[in-house]
Amino acid sequence: MPLPEGATSAELLRSLGHHRSEYISFLISFAVIGGRWRAHHRLFHFVTTVRGGLLRLTFGWLLMMVLMPFATKVLAEDGGFEFRFVLYALVQVIALALFLMMTRQIQRHRLHCADIPPELFGEVYRGLGTMIAAFAVSIPVAFVTQWAYACWIVIPLAGNLLFRLRRPAARA
Repeated sequence: MPLPEGATSAELLRSLGHHRSEYISFLISFAVIGGRWRAHHRLFHFVTTVRGGLLRLTFGWLLMMVLMPFATKVLAEDGGFEFRFVLYALVQVIALALFLMMTRQIQRHRLHCADIPPELFGEVYRGLGTMIAAFAVSIPVAFVTQWAYACWIVIPLAGNLLFRLRRPAARA
């Protein structure tokens, strides 16, 4: 984040305003990374063993978390919308896919404790699948319109709505 510059309070405030897109990018990155950390913490709370494959996937996921502020800053810049958008969306797809693979590794190799909530894996898979779809679909859409951002909201909302509509039917 850039430091505000100026010799007076007014100059410092103008400098803050001039760099507002970078500050907003920082806050977006913080919110996204915070959400990813929360999901990681929730899942790994039940993990009892971390083996080589899971460790490698976790380091890949961590690399995406470290790249996210850069990708967010690139996204906030002007010009070259398609490149900027695709870079950010790809970082998200890769991070989410790595988390999906970590979850499968934990479940497949039973690297979790016995008291893991039975619905946790289903919730994680459903959430990850929806978000991967949202970011992946937005990539080709970005070459047609700058409204590709809407995919990041509409697809998860539609997925959640469809799940809620199907759930009561499955119980009946």
